[in-house]
Amino acid sequence: MNPPFWLRPAGVQTVLASAGLRALGRNAMVDAARQTILTTAEGVRLLGYMSRQARPRQKGLVILLHGWEGSSESTYIRTTGRFLFSHGFDVFRLNLRDHGPSHHLNTGIFYAVLLDEVVDAVRQIADAEHPNPVFLAGFSLGGNFALRIARQCAAQPINGLKQVVSISPVLDPDKATDRIDDSLLILKYFLKKWRRSLAVKQQLFPGRYDFSALMDVDNIREMTERLLARYSDYDSAGTYFRGYTLTNNDLRDITLPTTIITARDDPIIPVADFYDLHTSESTRLIVQPYGGHNGFLEGWRLNGWYERVMVDTFENASPSD
Repeated sequence: MNPPFWLRPAGVQTVLASAGLRALGRNAMVDAARQTILTTAEGVRLLGYMSRQARPRQKGLVILLHGWEGSSESTYIRTTGRFLFSHGFDVFRLNLRDHGPSHHLNTGIFYAVLLDEVVDAVRQIADAEHPNPVFLAGFSLGGNFALRIARQCAAQPINGLKQVVSISPVLDPDKATDRIDDSLLILKYFLKKWRRSLAVKQQLFPGRYDFSALMDVDNIREMTERLLARYSDYDSAGTYFRGYTLTNNDLRDITLPTTIITARDDPIIPVADFYDLHTSESTRLIVQPYGGHNGFLEGWRLNGWYERVMVDTFENASPSD
């Protein structure tokens, strides 16, 4: 991709990726959406929205996973879903626990290490689609989940899941946290969203949670430390982060066709981590010079370049993939 000069700054790409103006206008995917609550084997309930084509085209279903403190209504999810839907794919937008309007569904709080419940949800969705193909695409933390799901599929395949695409995935959450804390604008954005989410959870379960000691903290790392100290068995944020870190050889066993897309100028995810990855032959890594975090916007229409990559990748997936 080669965006015009005014779109090249990483900050511009990153801010516009989540800007509501990109989602303006009619969205046939949203119009067709039907709410679904999936219950996992462990009793966890996850909220999602299924959008079906008016006339089945058998192209398959794309499951979209948002980033941390995003949701099924995040701009990049809505715009990506709209593009995929316009190209004949059904779309399922899955909310991670405590994201979107789902805080009431589970007593326990969200942790990024809770992979099994997301795998279970994706498996249920895929089983219901048989024999049609299913594809998975995640952004940022959702991209991290997507890669961990692809890795787990090497030992426990998900029937019908053909391809995975991961956009701006978090590989080392310890480094990503420091980068967020060092960027005033990005830090302010995440602090506001996380505080609001915690306030909702506390209001719903006042006898179980009291997050007042977190609300005046001015950085993500210290908030994480305090949350873990009171409401988890982790002894530190570093230990917790290692539970979903993907570096070095962590992706070498992936057998499912997987595409990873990142930008050299991502302000949150260090590009060096991608160069140090040892991946399998089934994994394709695309590093763009521009794109920021979750951006990759090409022109004045603010369309995401990765949307075309997804369509090409999914349409060309072979039945045996």
